Amino acid sequence: MPVYGRFLINNLSQYAEIEGDTAHFIGNLFESPQRTGQSAPVADLKILSPVAPSKLFAIGLNYVDHAKESGKPVPEVPLMWFKAPSAIIAQGEAVEVAYPEHRTDYEGELTIVIGKRCKGASEANATSYIFGYTIGQDISDRDIQNSESQWARAKSFDTYAPLGPFIYTDIDPADLPVETRLNGEVRQQSSTKQLVFSPAQLIAFLSESITLEPGDCIMTGTPFGVGPVKAGDTIETRIGSMQPLITPVRGRS
Repeated sequence: MPVYGRFLINNLSQYAEIEGDTAHFIGNLFESPQRTGQSAPVADLKILSPVAPSKLFAIGLNYVDHAKESGKPVPEVPLMWFKAPSAIIAQGEAVEVAYPEHRTDYEGELTIVIGKRCKGASEANATSYIFGYTIGQDISDRDIQNSESQWARAKSFDTYAPLGPFIYTDIDPADLPVETRLNGEVRQQSSTKQLVFSPAQLIAFLSESITLEPGDCIMTGTPFGVGPVKAGDTIETRIGSMQPLITPVRGRS
């Protein structure tokens, strides 16, 4: 299974194919990536977010169990908003809670990474535009979210979109276990078979009106079990066999 990451090398971002504990550096991730012949131990490298997307989409109430938890009906069409790409952080970087007096929640999410330009995809061919999948955490200020009709601000504070650590290109999203732990305690435990709208349906829906570009990400929604975080917590999201996304939480500096 090809696995890819993005690292900081000499103050520049560099993609690599991950094989065991070694990062083999490559050229353009989305254009037939080829190894350059250079490599380094992953442990010696600074991990960046796996991509730097031009657009970061989020989908709401896309798990049956989470819709029930929220006391809201299952959507008839995908409920979409944007998270600012500037909210993205990498594995190990800290979520900085902007307002400790507000309720701020974690949400673990399977995240689609688009591999090629996509406009007007059909559900039948939509998966051909998927480069792979990574893990996302949609951090949400509920006080702001519940006070405004648009959710983007509540979910776009700097650091409120952890992604990574890597992209997995050979994933079947039909029935992946999804688990989020808070300080080691399991809080979310579900499966992507609970998705209301599949990755193919989401890509077809979004690309009808918005052109998707290589590297764009779609956070596909979260299952039952969301809850609050505070400074000092650690969020860990596991999806299938992917390496977990582990995120410390602190106050805003």
